[in-house]
Amino acid sequence: MTLAPLLLAAALQAPATSPSATAGLSPGTIAIVQSRIEAARAKLGVPGVAVAVVAREQLVWSAAFGEADLENDVPVRTDTMFRLASVSKPITATAVLQLAERGRLDLDAPVQRYVPAFPEKPWPVTSRLLLAHLGGLRHYREGEFGSTRRYASASEALGIFADDPLAHEPGTRFLYTSYGYNLLGCAVEGASGQPFLDYLRANVFEPAGMFAARDDDALALIPHRAQGYVKSAMGELRNSALADTSNKVPGGGLCATVEDVARFAMALQGGVLLRKDSVGRMLARQKTKDGKPVGYGLGFFLTERDGVKEAWHTGGQQRVSNVLYLQPERRVAVVLLTNLEGIGPQLTDLARDIAAVVAR
Repeated sequence: MTLAPLLLAAALQAPATSPSATAGLSPGTIAIVQSRIEAARAKLGVPGVAVAVVAREQLVWSAAFGEADLENDVPVRTDTMFRLASVSKPITATAVLQLAERGRLDLDAPVQRYVPAFPEKPWPVTSRLLLAHLGGLRHYREGEFGSTRRYASASEALGIFADDPLAHEPGTRFLYTSYGYNLLGCAVEGASGQPFLDYLRANVFEPAGMFAARDDDALALIPHRAQGYVKSAMGELRNSALADTSNKVPGGGLCATVEDVARFAMALQGGVLLRKDSVGRMLARQKTKDGKPVGYGLGFFLTERDGVKEAWHTGGQQRVSNVLYLQPERRVAVVLLTNLEGIGPQLTDLARDIAAVVAR
């Protein structure tokens, strides 16, 4: 038996660690949720996972399971730092909508008003369209998803795609694009007069109590950062490939703990970060120019299952698969951060299952 299966077997046998904020859930509910998580870990072969549950804007339970680093036998804790990948997008969307509330950013103005370095295109590109992935910007090309190049700022990373033609006329169809959110990060800078990360720290992270959240700097020493894993074609765990996420900080380059992300959900639903009407716009399905609704709002995917409205965003890149899942009408949120690539859909199903248990 090779070392990797032995390490994974040890991780899968590890009990839950670092439970906290348990006052809001009964022991029976916690036992059910833990059993669902352990069953999913065993089925999917997930080395480590951190979970947090929010109910009525309160963190009612968080815990960690398994290993953050298999080679060094480091357990996952609730203060383990994970890449957020595209779970960064709702955070960036919140910053944009804050500036709109404050009269600093017009969602329907051409984005060049705030980002003069972005070249004019044949059609107007607006922040509202970019928030909904209707702006016509392309997604990754070959080699860009796993880029190891270092970019000093969001404005420098703008050069990756700024001069490329639009993929289609804005507003005519949905095209998921992290680069659209990169452009929004530059719009935050132009509208606020602050570097993107400085704006997030002062206006999102601190008000929400996300005190560990930051950029996922590949060169920085970030305490409690999780190692990441990917399965080979034969199902063997391997270390994730190297990637420097400085090419996409607003669209997928933040990192945080599971409780940080839970506090973001609490602050968003509790009116700390945005007014109720802004959250309502964020969680309303957007439409193409011909009136067809898309399954995305202004920063979240929007679905309905068994009559329950859902807002969620997965994140998947080297080292991680994550989900931030909300049931806004029930005021329930579930966050799952893992160190295994390629399991986003399964995590969404697990989060939905946990939310159903909690909402009983």
